Amino acid sequence: MRKYVVILLMLLVIPGLLFAEIFPKTGTAGLQFLKIGIGARALGMGEAYTAVTNDISSIYWNPAGLALKSQDQVMFSHTKWVADINYEFVAYSKVTSVGTFGISTALLHMDYMDVTDEPSFGPTGETFTCYDLMTGLTYSNAFTDKFSFGANVKYVYEKLDEYSVGGIAVDIGSLYNTGWHNVTIGMAIKNFGPDLKYELDEDGDGSLNEDPFDLIDNDGDGLIDEDREEFPFKIPMGFSLGIAMDLYERDNQLLLASVQLDNCVDRQETYNIGMEYKISAFKIRSGYQINYDATSYSVGFGWSIPTSFAVIDIDYSYTDMGYLTEDFLSTPMRLSLKLSF
Repeated sequence: MRKYVVILLMLLVIPGLLFAEIFPKTGTAGLQFLKIGIGARALGMGEAYTAVTNDISSIYWNPAGLALKSQDQVMFSHTKWVADINYEFVAYSKVTSVGTFGISTALLHMDYMDVTDEPSFGPTGETFTCYDLMTGLTYSNAFTDKFSFGANVKYVYEKLDEYSVGGIAVDIGSLYNTGWHNVTIGMAIKNFGPDLKYELDEDGDGSLNEDPFDLIDNDGDGLIDEDREEFPFKIPMGFSLGIAMDLYERDNQLLLASVQLDNCVDRQETYNIGMEYKISAFKIRSGYQINYDATSYSVGFGWSIPTSFAVIDIDYSYTDMGYLTEDFLSTPMRLSLKLSF
């Protein structure tokens, strides 16, 4: 038991060290798609999910929760984001004698856009597109009936027209169930990794990052060496601390509540509150996010369908994004399908 207490203390201390001198720096972190949550259940609860998660969506929210499911799972999630952007997530988890393993892939993509040039401030007739990609491997284990721990190693990649950047990031998390009214404490550090930077060959000479202070045309293209050293940027590392508990349980009814604090390197602390009411196989959810620039509230519902080969969970959520909301149909909606077998 002592070693689990030590692990919990480490998870409490490490985030303080990581964020001790960090203040909100909006726009200083790249790969923002890593902050888009997955799974309609979590989003319907206002993303107050770090202490609630107990299924395959734990791969994103808190990898420790992956160990709490005794069945193998498959998950498909689709997010209709703002500005005609779409976000897809696919994952699979396998329960073994040494713990639970998971693999996942996420893709953020958008339609082609027109290329514009500076002289005419108009389209050139060419088009381009952008996308973000993540693929990861997760391991989670329940060391006791109250404590579980998990980690996720992932490769992240971004493509902007002909420019690209990629790197490795890590997520770690823990869950501790007190045993009283199912009160659970969850902690997770997400997107921990080195700074990244683009490498550009702007003059097309096959060399990258030539000396910007060298005023000689070394490559003979008629221009002074214009390839410049790119500045590195952070990825959106964040820390989440959540507490969840069962407020009411009777027969086939359950009322679950959760609160959560999030701290990210490029924004102020945010707070999430979520609830889920379950009656038999049907669930309704609501959540509220505090201290965000735009996001305010979320609602959602879900349905569990037992079949001969798997238990199928279908979940839907709607998120209001304040002034970013043009109309109901263009506001972020999530639809996720989960199979447990």
